[in-house]
Amino acid sequence: MDVNIEPQWKKVLQQELHKPYFQQLTEFVKTEYHTHPVYPKGNEIFSALNLCPLNKVKVVILGQDPYHGPNQAHGLCFSVREGIAFPPSLRNIFKELQADTGKPAPTNGDLTHWAKQGVLLLNATLTVRAHEAGSHQNKGWETFTDAAIKAVSETKNNVVFILWGAYAQKKGALIDRSKHFVLESVHPSPLSASRGFFGNNHFSKTNSFLISKRIEPIAW
Repeated sequence: MDVNIEPQWKKVLQQELHKPYFQQLTEFVKTEYHTHPVYPKGNEIFSALNLCPLNKVKVVILGQDPYHGPNQAHGLCFSVREGIAFPPSLRNIFKELQADTGKPAPTNGDLTHWAKQGVLLLNATLTVRAHEAGSHQNKGWETFTDAAIKAVSETKNNVVFILWGAYAQKKGALIDRSKHFVLESVHPSPLSASRGFFGNNHFSKTNSFLISKRIEPIAW
């Protein structure tokens, strides 16, 4: 696994890269890529960090696992490549975005334009075996991505953390709520979206907070 990470992130995560768990994780991931179809592509594993340097982070959206279908995952949580059908959770995210902001729903599921504006779209696990959801969980990725969340919490101020669903909400323990704004609701999955995801107004609430802190809002 080529750990090619944007320099600011590499600096704050340097210690993690040298820990035994990360060496083991690297070996596991290399073996998986050699023996199975694995998503995303190797050069996209760290896209969330590379597209959104630490000093640019304004918003953090936490996901759990990359999509495990062909051509879907490309290193940003909830995002799919242009031209790929929207997975159900992303479809619901766009429904809420449209209802909340009044803007037309996006026609493209690639969220790179969010990342480039300072939205860290971070999955807890950064790789997955094709068609096997959760297959790379508990191999070390969560320790690494927890360190990234802590780095944002500790080194930044006035970041909006968006936690959808119970798994993301557990990560709330890593966040200093005295200096950051945390938004929580159920997950956008069809199983739960109607129980409080729709109508959470997280997109407009995020921008209202950023504006109140004289930070440029996100063009969702």
